[in-house]
Amino acid sequence: MKFWQPTTLALALAACFPSIASAQSNEELLKEIRALRDKVNALEAKQKAMEAKGDSGQWGMTPAQQSELSRVTVKVESLEDSREENGFMGLKVSGQMQVPYIYNQAQHQAGFQFLDAVWQDGYNYTNGYLGIAMLDFQKEMQDGTKWRLTLAPQRGAGATMDGWSVIHEASVSVPITDLQTRFIAGQIPDWSGYEYLPPTQNKLITHNLLFDFTLPTAYVGAGVELTRGKWLTKVMLANMNETVRPAGNRAPVVAARVDYSKGEYDGWGAAGVYGNAPNFINDTPNTTVGLIEVDGYFIRGDWTLQGQVSYGMQQRAAITADPVTGEYRDASWYGLSALAAYKFTPRLEGIARFDYINNGKNGGGLLGYGADNVNGIGPDAYLDCGTAYVTGCDDGANRYALSLGVSYLFNEYTTFKAEYRYDWSNLNVFEVIDDGSYRKYNNIFGASVVVAF
Repeated sequence: MKFWQPTTLALALAACFPSIASAQSNEELLKEIRALRDKVNALEAKQKAMEAKGDSGQWGMTPAQQSELSRVTVKVESLEDSREENGFMGLKVSGQMQVPYIYNQAQHQAGFQFLDAVWQDGYNYTNGYLGIAMLDFQKEMQDGTKWRLTLAPQRGAGATMDGWSVIHEASVSVPITDLQTRFIAGQIPDWSGYEYLPPTQNKLITHNLLFDFTLPTAYVGAGVELTRGKWLTKVMLANMNETVRPAGNRAPVVAARVDYSKGEYDGWGAAGVYGNAPNFINDTPNTTVGLIEVDGYFIRGDWTLQGQVSYGMQQRAAITADPVTGEYRDASWYGLSALAAYKFTPRLEGIARFDYINNGKNGGGLLGYGADNVNGIGPDAYLDCGTAYVTGCDDGANRYALSLGVSYLFNEYTTFKAEYRYDWSNLNVFEVIDDGSYRKYNNIFGASVVVAF
């Protein structure tokens, strides 16, 4: 058997010091400390065994080596104490950044999008949450309390709600009776659907039609989170899409989600919202909203399958008023989204997604959206329904979208994506800015790089 010389052991211990100093995260630092402590314990055990045998020959430790060992031991204990005293115990820091290039045929627009303000051009399917940078801080205390702050300047949920906030999420989760029964509070991004906002959790570059136009942005309030076996339930009493309720408005919404993990590969979830929420269509402060959706997934081997069906309504939010009374009418819609992805290699994945929204009632109108010739919402634009009621203004556009894309994992931290998307409608609702005409379709192409740590 080959043994290490004492001098080699000393060099190995010394080599550990710079690795501790350059640890990239608290988890890595903790692993370094544990590894170093294991080495110290092994050396001490070996030394005691030799002393018990009366062996003080070449395998014993010299006074200098014993001094070095003591210094390492003190350093390890000091690092652990410092980590705990400075609040780094249980702290995780992560981040991600997406830089996309988007070509929009109808808008005669092409270029990079990065950290552009939501209020400049509004929220569109060609820029919604694209070009985002996020920094996420998560802290878990010894009693199981969790604290989270996610910053996303210009493009996060906070900026979408009020136009300037850098806060995407600010939430706490406190155990009540046990770790599976929790009190939750703060600003929490909407949890509906199978698609997520962060680019690392979204297979394509753009989001599906339901994500963009039929789901809430975020909730500000308090509630409970219950984990029972394969079931996860969350319920909140909250403001929807508002950080504070305006004067004269007292009724919040009830928002809930339930998830069931059927097995290792598949599961389903459902989410719903009911209550008073901002009405951005008809200058009405708040009106009743009702939303419900069901989503599911199957992920096994190289295949990923995901889907969602949704229904929603909002009182007095339809685009076209009653032609007789002039009163605002209710908007309602329903739709679906389905995604399939296949990994040709462990790094290269192909993705296809199809979306549909039926929005024909009362001239159309989606959650927070009126007539919009960029996103393709509303009656036929050639009817000029904004100035007078004519036959056909009661019919809103039904929207479709087909996206084809690829994703390539370049390395552990970097992913390149490309996407071609074809949007179309049964009405002329897409404006061609070159000549001011309207048509039933639009083409976009996108490419992006996503870097995360």
